[in-house]
Amino acid sequence: MNTRTASAAGLTLWVWLWKLTRIVWASPYSLLGVLVGGVGLLSGGHVRLSGGVLEFYGGFTRWFVQHLPTGAHTLGVTWGHVILGQSAQALEYAAEHERVHVRQFELWGPLMGPAYLSASLYVWLRGGHAYLDNPFEIAAYRKAP
Repeated sequence: MNTRTASAAGLTLWVWLWKLTRIVWASPYSLLGVLVGGVGLLSGGHVRLSGGVLEFYGGFTRWFVQHLPTGAHTLGVTWGHVILGQSAQALEYAAEHERVHVRQFELWGPLMGPAYLSASLYVWLRGGHAYLDNPFEIAAYRKAP
């Protein structure tokens, strides 16, 4: 093995370890998403792996997403490395937006829930819209619809 090959192998190992660290950091929320998605599978839903993210849709998952506080027109919600959607088409449409949230979970990990809710509360107390004016959502809507 020459020096260039050894350097490339070392870099690949560090990239893999960094990715694994981000997955573990976001895993408490991913586990919750898998639980909801698992119930969705048992009730006729579906799952697919897309870009390292599990996407559940249909069945109970569809019902769950429709009954979130954001309303029946919500296409999907992200928890860690899991995206829960109403349908395959909804996941396609919201993919870029939800991927921004995946990156946010990788950054914030277990702190994402409290940070998101605190941001919503702060915005709402100042007279803004708790969802649309939330900085996490603003960042995701900048990337996609």
